[in-house]
Amino acid sequence: MKKKTKILAVGDIHGDSGLVKKLAERAEKEKVDIVILAGDLTLAENSTKNLIGPFIKAKKQVLLIPGNHETFATADFLAQTYPNTHNIHGYSFVKDDLGIFGAGGAIEFNTTEKEIFNMLNKAHKSIKDTKKKIMVTHMHPEGSKAEFSGFKGSKAIAKAIKKFKPDLLISAHIHEAGGIEEKIGKTKVINVSRSPAIFEI
Repeated sequence: MKKKTKILAVGDIHGDSGLVKKLAERAEKEKVDIVILAGDLTLAENSTKNLIGPFIKAKKQVLLIPGNHETFATADFLAQTYPNTHNIHGYSFVKDDLGIFGAGGAIEFNTTEKEIFNMLNKAHKSIKDTKKKIMVTHMHPEGSKAEFSGFKGSKAIAKAIKKFKPDLLISAHIHEAGGIEEKIGKTKVINVSRSPAIFEI
């Protein structure tokens, strides 16, 4: 039997390098394999300093997507600047029998429903045969509990859950929804926002 992959997922860091330092220490202590950053790494692009470095220093694989506080170019820049770091907006990452794919951005800020679905569709193609799948989005899906915030979720993400049936969806965006877990169909949905989740899959 294949060894499970241990993941730390968080979003909405908003340039908080103190939080990153704590999370990197935690990732090291708990022997996490992969760190997933679900968008809004910066606060309106103000600073990208010390947002990825501490995780790399702790020898972690980092997967990230842009949120609505940074441009897609900034997410690319961060991924290109640091080793073992990938921007999975429209792309995927495979470890053993686990495929991780994603799409960043938020509707009404820097993307559209159509673009989110197209990105997820494109990203999913290369991992469609993996045994386990994690989908990572910045926004929450339509019909999810995070809508209690008054912010409607994304129709495209809800459609992607139905179509691709990932084992897990990691989303962020709604700070008050951090820590909420639910099931949509067979998919477990975890809104990490600023409440990091550590799990094995």
